[in-house]
Order: sequence, then C-alpha cells, then structure tokens
Amino acid sequence: MEPDEFAQWKENLAAAMIDLENYRMPFGKYGPAHYPPRGLLLHQLPAEYLIWFRGQGFPKGRLGELLRMLCELHMTGAEGVLAPLRDKAGTAHPLRHPRRKNFDF
Repeated sequence: MEPDEFAQWKENLAAAMIDLENYRMPFGKYGPAHYPPRGLLLHQLPAEYLIWFRGQGFPKGRLGELLRMLCELHMTGAEGVLAPLRDKAGTAHPLRHPRRKNFDF
C-alpha cells in the first residue's frame, strides 16, 4: 500500500467502521441464500474468503472498498480492531456445519 493510499485509508477508517458494523454480504457463499434472512455481516467474513476476492477482484462500489479494507486488516494482522464490532453484534453465525459427535462402529 502506497503512503498516500494509507493516509486516505486512515481518514476513511471511522466511516468504514460504521459501515462495517451494518453492511451485510448481499450475494455468494455468505449471502442471504446461505445465511438468511439478510446475509452475514461483513466483519464476520473469514480471511480466506477475503483473500479469494483479492485474487478474483473486489466488487465495485462501497462493498468492494469495505471488502478491500477488511482484507488489508486481516493480511496485516490488525483484525483486532474488529473485536468491538464482533462483541457488539453478539454471537456470530457458525461458519461450519456442526460435526457429528456420536460415532457407531
């Protein structure tokens, strides 16, 4: 990230945090089809999904900007800034199906 980009990103961080608290994934694996009724909150998306978007290209518009910011946070190890959002949102959706605990042999 270039120094000018970082300065601009830092200025927009406060507004982005507000958006990250409220925006939900509108499509795809974590969208409303799989996490009804409105999809998963963006700050709950796993890092692997964000890195996949980085390789494929982020969507256009504000959603793409927020996903790009989240990806940078995860890649730099700064995802701790999302902890207050996660605490405020309460229990997150489980991203994996529950494992079977009883086995018959």
